[in-house]
Amino acid sequence: MDFSACTPERRWADEALRRIEAENNRSADTHLYAVPLPEDWGIQLYLKDESTHRSGSLKHRLARSLFLFGLVNGWIRQGTTIVEASSGSTAVSEAYFARLLGLPFIAVVPRSTSAEKIDLIEAYGGRCHYVDNPAEVYQVSADLAEQTGGHYMDQFTYAERATDWRGNNNIAESIFDQLALEEHPVPEWIVVGAGTGGTSATIGRYLRYHSHPTRLAVVDPEHSAFYSAWQTGDLNATGQPSRIEGIGRPRVEPSFVPGVIDAMIQVPDAASIAAMQHLYRLTGLQAGPSTGTSLWGVWQLVARMMENGERGSVVTLLCDSADRYRQSYYNPEWLQARGLDPQAATAQLDDFFATGRWNHA
Repeated sequence: MDFSACTPERRWADEALRRIEAENNRSADTHLYAVPLPEDWGIQLYLKDESTHRSGSLKHRLARSLFLFGLVNGWIRQGTTIVEASSGSTAVSEAYFARLLGLPFIAVVPRSTSAEKIDLIEAYGGRCHYVDNPAEVYQVSADLAEQTGGHYMDQFTYAERATDWRGNNNIAESIFDQLALEEHPVPEWIVVGAGTGGTSATIGRYLRYHSHPTRLAVVDPEHSAFYSAWQTGDLNATGQPSRIEGIGRPRVEPSFVPGVIDAMIQVPDAASIAAMQHLYRLTGLQAGPSTGTSLWGVWQLVARMMENGERGSVVTLLCDSADRYRQSYYNPEWLQARGLDPQAATAQLDDFFATGRWNHA
């Protein structure tokens, strides 16, 4: 046996890794927008626009990490069928990378997933397998991977470990690099949502590893399991399927790391819509509903900072753009049919911007 020879399998894996790293090398970093706030507030808000990734969302980073993780562990090989459980955006990004490597891809998605996301998955060469009950996505994905001899990516388990939280161009490192010349380069708060929990785990670990005083706040849609789990410490807590695509889960996912989170804020679904709409009126930026969830939390933290006489900066994410939700969250008839009336929350936001005080009533 020739122990010095590189096998075809290793040569394929080496080439796959090169393609992914080359794709990353061709890509510029995502923008960090300064959001205009009243000068007398003494607070700067920054919005990191993850929609500018090639596959259109924050999940581009996760998909890249999951493919690299699968390759270096020997789980992904030439011809491997990639299977993922997703509410849409992760599947879009994984379909993009699967096509880059010439691999078949199957997305197991709830039937309620937006039509725009389904179109993107299929445009990248992926195939969608629908489930009526979102809680079934895990087992159905595992079964499909076994039937095809493929690999179940399982973002909900591997999101927190596939990304290097110490640095290496992760999202936290990017935020701090881009803030370096700002008035307050070390933010008081970073605010994110939880879908897998991977982003909050990466950012929270990075903050602690580098001894930053920045606090991490995680927002969670109503009825999701994450908020109650963080409050009680019960990681077996259960909730209901989220009405805000991309964040919130009916169970606590393995990648959720509550110990790195400084505060959690539960957000009514209608408030997520109101904050999403308000962002456009404030900045001209059109984002998806999970960005609205984060902003509802941001405004409460900003109000608290002003009440305490604190000055500084706050950072959150624009997770994806409105283009994926024209037929759903940007459709008044769709919202009305689901009982998502943002009127009261919109009035609360208007009052906050008029007074600088948050009305919790």
